[in-house]
Amino acid sequence: MTEQTYCDRLVQDTPFLTGPGRLSEQQVDRIILQLNRYYPQILSNKDAEKFRSPKASLRMRLCDLLGHLQRSGERDCQEFYRALYIHAQPLHSHLPSRHALQDSDCTELDSGAASGELSDRGPVAFLACLGLAAGLALLLYCCPPDPKVLPGSRRVLGFSPVIIDRHVSRFLLTFLTDDLGGL
Repeated sequence: MTEQTYCDRLVQDTPFLTGPGRLSEQQVDRIILQLNRYYPQILSNKDAEKFRSPKASLRMRLCDLLGHLQRSGERDCQEFYRALYIHAQPLHSHLPSRHALQDSDCTELDSGAASGELSDRGPVAFLACLGLAAGLALLLYCCPPDPKVLPGSRRVLGFSPVIIDRHVSRFLLTFLTDDLGGL
C-alpha cells in the first residue's frame, strides 16, 4: 500500500473541514496568520488578507484556502496540518485521513496476530511460572541441602540472591520473548 501524501490527505479531509461547525472563525484566522507569518512563501500578505476577508463566508474562505494549498504543493499542505494540529488539536485527531491511516496500521498488526505468530499463554501462565521459580528458589535457599544427597547444589542452582535474580531474569526474558513471538 502506498503512503498518502499530505495533498491527498487534504483532498480527503476537505469535506470534513468545511463542514458546519468544524472550524471557528478564530481558528481559521490563527491558521492563516501562522502560515503567513512563519511561512510567507506559503501565504503572501495579499493571500492572507483574501482568506481573512469578512466579506466572504467562513466556508467559502476555507474552501479557497484549502484549494490554494492543494495547488501549492506537498510542503504547504504539510504546514497546514501542522498549523491545524496547533490551533485545533481535537479536530485534527478526528480527521478522516487520520482514521484511514490508523485503520491501515491496525490491519497490518491484525494480520500478524491472525497468522498465529503470537503465543496464547496469558498472565496466569506467567504468574504460575514466576511463582514456581520463586518458590523453588526460596525452598532451596531456606532449607540447607544434605551434603550427601545434593552435593554442590548451591553452586549449580545459584543460591545467592544475585545469581537467583540473574537466572530468574533469564527465564522471564525467555518467557516474554516466546510469548511475544519475537517482537
